[in-house]
Amino acid sequence: MAAPQDRPGTRPVLRLDKWLWQARFVKSRSLAAALVSGGHLRVNGQPVSKPAHAIGPGDVLTLPLPGRVRVIRVLDLGLRRGPAHEARALYADLDATAPPPECAAPLE
Repeated sequence: MAAPQDRPGTRPVLRLDKWLWQARFVKSRSLAAALVSGGHLRVNGQPVSKPAHAIGPGDVLTLPLPGRVRVIRVLDLGLRRGPAHEARALYADLDATAPPPECAAPLE
């Protein structure tokens, strides 16, 4: 029997905790599982508390990280935990925040 992601007409999916680890939002799978189990993470606006929750390309994640909340769209599923530039290609940052004041040009 084929896996669900291998069937025609179904979208590819991956466990949420594994994707967070591959995309380098956390340093380990156990930290990713703890982040999800905390109940503050949202997938497409719905709270999620199970690390095995399936996500795929197009899903929007709201992540509470130290110092800020990140809103990202999943673009691809990783095959491994690779270098940072490879991990950055897995998502698009949807935060429309202005640059910090120290980066802004001085007003004259």
